[in-house]
Amino acid sequence: MSTYLQAEGLDHHFGGLHALRDCTFDIEQGRITCLVGPNGAGKTTIFNAITGFLRPDEGHVRFRGRSLDGLRPQAIVHAGIARSFQNLRLFTELTALDNVMVALPRQFAEEPLGAIFRPWHAARSQRPRREDAMQALHHVGLADRARDTVRNLSYGEQKLLTVARLLATGAELLLLDEPASGLSAGALDAVMALLRRLQSEGKTLLVVEHNTRVVQQIADEVLFLHQGHLMARGSPAQIIADPALAEIYFGGAL
Repeated sequence: MSTYLQAEGLDHHFGGLHALRDCTFDIEQGRITCLVGPNGAGKTTIFNAITGFLRPDEGHVRFRGRSLDGLRPQAIVHAGIARSFQNLRLFTELTALDNVMVALPRQFAEEPLGAIFRPWHAARSQRPRREDAMQALHHVGLADRARDTVRNLSYGEQKLLTVARLLATGAELLLLDEPASGLSAGALDAVMALLRRLQSEGKTLLVVEHNTRVVQQIADEVLFLHQGHLMARGSPAQIIADPALAEIYFGGAL
């Protein structure tokens, strides 16, 4: 396995808040890496820095040897990295199928004159795109809910839909922000099984997660973040067994 995502010396302030402090880490292709730490540790800020939603004050991010510095989020998706958000960001009044179609790359509608003056071509171009979107829904077990509006899906199904949207981009590195939060036991098991299956199919995952059960069951490696700095890295067993990290994370109750 080769190192293919590198974050070097990331540093960022939000006013007087020092969100990232010389944060340096790398992840390897084909693995599930969990990013853990107490609230406010900088986990989501790191996701934003990797995916172009934030430009750090200092530091660099490289993917497959290519610098991502200064790239916009859409360009980073095209480079092969896609991310989810804590608040899901779904279009609740659209169908599950339409939500996935929005995530597909190279939308014909991105060329408005073509859509206006060649509407038949635009309609024809949508057919294979709908097939691709249906394939993504099938992949996460939501094919039978394709025509349902998102507001009629359960919360667990909406979580799966966010993964389908990531798959629709064709990205090989998936950044998942708390994919297990708020799920019932059954939905939690379904999400964990899906993440492991995606890994077996060649995807690489970087996952922000607070649920230690999930971390123990899916992670190949854990990065422990504290006050915007990488404090420790190791296997789930090593991180969970460290009393100093347990004190920071759960006040000793890990």
